[in-house]
Amino acid sequence: MLNQVVLVGRITEIPEAEEKNKIIISVPRAFKNSDGEYDVDFIPVQLFKPLNESVKEYLTTGDLVGVKGRLQVIDKELLVVAEKLTFLSSKSKEEEED
Repeated sequence: MLNQVVLVGRITEIPEAEEKNKIIISVPRAFKNSDGEYDVDFIPVQLFKPLNESVKEYLTTGDLVGVKGRLQVIDKELLVVAEKLTFLSSKSKEEEED
């Protein structure tokens, strides 16, 4: 059996509290809706301590990340548990280049 998820999206929320090791990423869908716009899904991603510390130190809202993980139900909530997090770009660096 296989339970694997791969996502690429922008960080929309990084909780401040240490006990909340979770981020929310926005992932646009691959197709347009009836209004001709791309819908966006906001997906909760559970992080464990080493990943959580890296996110809080190096990333901010708007940064692009890749997440490899698995789906899991935790406290009656379906979320992605991150096994690997890749920093793809920093929004602040992109803005500096413009």
